[in-house]
Amino acid sequence: MSLPVQQQLKYWGIASAVFLVALWYLGQVMMPFILGGAIAYFLDPVADRLEAMGLSRVMATVVITLLGFLLFFLLALWVVPTLVHQMVTLVDSTPGYIQTLKEFLIDRFPSLMNIDSPLRQSLDSIISVLQTKGASVLNQILSSAMGILNVLALVFLVPVIAFYLLLDWDRMLAEVNSLLPREHADTIRDLANQINLTLSSFIRGQGTVCLILGAFYAISLMLAGLQFGLVVGVVAGALTFIPYVGALVGGGLAIGLALFQFWGDWTMIGVVAGIFAFGQVMEGNFLSPKLVGSSVGLHPVWLIFALSAFGTVFGFVGMLVAVPVAAVIGVLVRFGIRIYLNSKLYLGPGDGDGENRDAG
Repeated sequence: MSLPVQQQLKYWGIASAVFLVALWYLGQVMMPFILGGAIAYFLDPVADRLEAMGLSRVMATVVITLLGFLLFFLLALWVVPTLVHQMVTLVDSTPGYIQTLKEFLIDRFPSLMNIDSPLRQSLDSIISVLQTKGASVLNQILSSAMGILNVLALVFLVPVIAFYLLLDWDRMLAEVNSLLPREHADTIRDLANQINLTLSSFIRGQGTVCLILGAFYAISLMLAGLQFGLVVGVVAGALTFIPYVGALVGGGLAIGLALFQFWGDWTMIGVVAGIFAFGQVMEGNFLSPKLVGSSVGLHPVWLIFALSAFGTVFGFVGMLVAVPVAAVIGVLVRFGIRIYLNSKLYLGPGDGDGENRDAG
């Protein structure tokens, strides 16, 4: 005899509450495990592909881990120091850029930039704040990031957790599958497949797009001679995770910096704009259709809301789980809508059987 719907909802509600409370109180403790699980989930298809080529699961995991450590050391030796140096230089240079902009506006639009104009007062205020607090704000950001990510957890704990999870990924899924309630196992598997499809399309697909575009923008802008090309590439690549935002923010930042650096050399400014135009053509016509697909079930507005809400409530750890939780909620809402459209509440007592086929 199956449990009543109210009873099932109570149990699932308790499980959800326990998850949120654990996230609230144990967020920093859970972070290495969340990061390790995300890495294992991201790399599981690679391990499966290596197994199909003849390697054992152990060897496939070892190969992936060695390549991961090689990439990590390359980033630690070259990319990260260069990125930090460019970020510090950019913060130090920003007051000068704004001062140049103010002088340009005074020269071209004197009526808008008189001594009492709000625009001029705003620019003076921004310059003053950046000159006095810019470096300290950057140092706080960097120190906070290091506190959040914890060097020891990054170097030791996360890779170890990712290694063991990747090694036992298929076995763990089989174990979870064996524990599903028999009455609703098929429904739960169907929902899990939809969630996995959404996550694999978005996280694996969009994450790969972010890496490719970020590397392309950074390398291309640095080769073009843009002074802060690596910073712009990292920002644009990271924000590409939210559709359209990466192109708008990264392109605006790159063209703005190019105007200051190459003013009068319209060819170089055009080259910088062309790099982002080519990147968008490559993303829209090749990368996203091939790697992400036409529909992943995560609307940009819903994604931004999830990142903002979970980030505000649970901090950095909340942002890590925001996308998976948003995918789960999206799939469950669509499932609930299907149930509602087949129910008597929607159809009425006289329209078909209106039977709720699966309330589990």
